[in-house]
Amino acid sequence: MTSGNTNSLQQGRRAGITLGLRQNLAQFMLLVAVNALVGGTLGQERTVLPLLAGQVFHLDLYTSALTYILAFGLAKAATNYFAGTLSDRFGRKPVLIAGWLIALPVPVMLIFGPSWSWIVAANVILGISQGLTWSTTVVMKMDLVGPSRRGLAMGLNEAAGYLGVAGTALATGYIAANYGLRPGPFLLGAAYIALGLGLSVFAVKETQGHARLEAANHTNAHADAHGHLSNREIFTLTSFRDKSLSSVSQAGMVNNLNDGLAWGLFPVLFAAAGLTIEKIGILAAVYPAVWGAAQLVTGALSDRYGRKWLIVGGMLVQAAALAMIAVGEDFGIWLTAAALLGLGTAMVYPTLLAAIGDVAHPEWRARSVGIYRLWRDGGFAVGALLSGIVADAYGIPAAVGVVAGLTALSGLLVAVRMRGKDHHRLA
Repeated sequence: MTSGNTNSLQQGRRAGITLGLRQNLAQFMLLVAVNALVGGTLGQERTVLPLLAGQVFHLDLYTSALTYILAFGLAKAATNYFAGTLSDRFGRKPVLIAGWLIALPVPVMLIFGPSWSWIVAANVILGISQGLTWSTTVVMKMDLVGPSRRGLAMGLNEAAGYLGVAGTALATGYIAANYGLRPGPFLLGAAYIALGLGLSVFAVKETQGHARLEAANHTNAHADAHGHLSNREIFTLTSFRDKSLSSVSQAGMVNNLNDGLAWGLFPVLFAAAGLTIEKIGILAAVYPAVWGAAQLVTGALSDRYGRKWLIVGGMLVQAAALAMIAVGEDFGIWLTAAALLGLGTAMVYPTLLAAIGDVAHPEWRARSVGIYRLWRDGGFAVGALLSGIVADAYGIPAAVGVVAGLTALSGLLVAVRMRGKDHHRLA
């Protein structure tokens, strides 16, 4: 053990720092609640903005209507990268608070924006906020629990976030149906931001000391994954060189590519079929609700049985669900497909994050998570562009079919490239 490791251990003991879910349960559950609010802040848009694009701003082309998802995805993807770097340099809590502060103008812009450019600008700001807040809650939970329950921790984190998305999508659909598209749905988002900021300032505690304590006891996953890598080396290892990390990065990107499609085009598809706003809200909520709830199970399963085949199976289930939506024509089929899409995503989402934590050294884990989330949330932008272009040319069902094929190919690539069952030594 090096002198630096010995010092980290001694400092951790003096500060009373211990690793583990049970040992840090109160702070962990507080962060779960904070991430539910992060998800709710995003969920205020899921049902309402696609309808706002057509009914208020009269955007006919799908590509134009999807500009807000492109803006959100690019902003969030870039911010994810900087969130990891900043949290390693300045600590986790300041980055979390900054994310909430940046979100403050978003509901105002969505309520009063006189043109579509205001909505796009609001989504740039929301993307920056989400990149800081969501990335930081992920890293803080990894810090607290240590290596043994990482999949469960990520399942709880992502479950809270996407149940927040789902509950808010359902609530805003009801509010919009009864009180109009503006301002009601976005007042709920304003309340989430105020509460999230207050909790982060007054109740959340810094967790960087936990990561340093884990680093003192860490065994490198392989020779290239030691604790003294440059930012460039971490980027290339996560994105391309390491078979497991790069497999995870591309699967995350394709997963959010199909989520961008679901966010932007599903409400338009369902409205064109004659569904009411209430039914569109149900479909918009079922997908993230199943996604959120099932992660309570799938994250823990990946701890027990390994990451690889849960990821492969999840991508294939998503592909099948998207194919059902492409050929479906009524509420019942779409409801079943939305639930399957949520299940497939739940198999993948916490498992991908846990797989990053398996290989990444604690000294640069936050940066590796940020790089993975850069690729993953870049999928929002790619999905918005691709699905918008295909939908304009051939219709929404064709766009859904293309994305279904890409999702299946991504799962097969993980099956061929990612290393196997011993998930704590993936490389």
